Amino acid sequence: MTAKRLFDLFFVILGLIVLSPLLIFIAIWVKLDSRGTIFFLQTRVGQHGKLFKIIKFRTMSMNNDGLKLTIGEDRRITRSGYFLRKYKLDELPQLFNVLKGDMSLVGPRPEVPEYVAYYPDEIKDMVLSVPVGITDNASIEFRDESELLATSQQPETDYIQKILPIKLAYHQQYVNERTLWLDVGLIFKTLAKVFIR
Repeated sequence: MTAKRLFDLFFVILGLIVLSPLLIFIAIWVKLDSRGTIFFLQTRVGQHGKLFKIIKFRTMSMNNDGLKLTIGEDRRITRSGYFLRKYKLDELPQLFNVLKGDMSLVGPRPEVPEYVAYYPDEIKDMVLSVPVGITDNASIEFRDESELLATSQQPETDYIQKILPIKLAYHQQYVNERTLWLDVGLIFKTLAKVFIR
């Protein structure tokens, strides 16, 4: 077991214990707020191209077959969903993904297969050579991604052509520079961005 994996397990188990009352409260809120499941599962691409189901609190109505992206004041978002998304609380169930070994606390943010298909082969091999994560510099930089795309006439095209290349550059930088100290710094940086809201 690597030092990174031990680091993840220690802080995830601690986090789940400390956050368990909040997780239970959010689960009840999501269930009471709208019809449907508590959790939202979506296929993402993990390390070495392995597919897995990422876990989030559901923030959208169940009858949505739209874009893979969420754009601005998306009408599909529930009342609880607006709050959970604003403070990134919908991401908390991904601690279970880390516990399972699908993800790490810090690493390149996993994409859906449809967008991974746009990764240049050489970059894809590099980015997917390490565990994907809950947070990284790209996640911090584009924490308001849906608002950025809200004014776009072609949000999916703009995401693929303008945002995705910047994210991939951040991912490559992380792969080249990764250390446990960098992970700690990114965790604190992420928490700071959330609390500043």
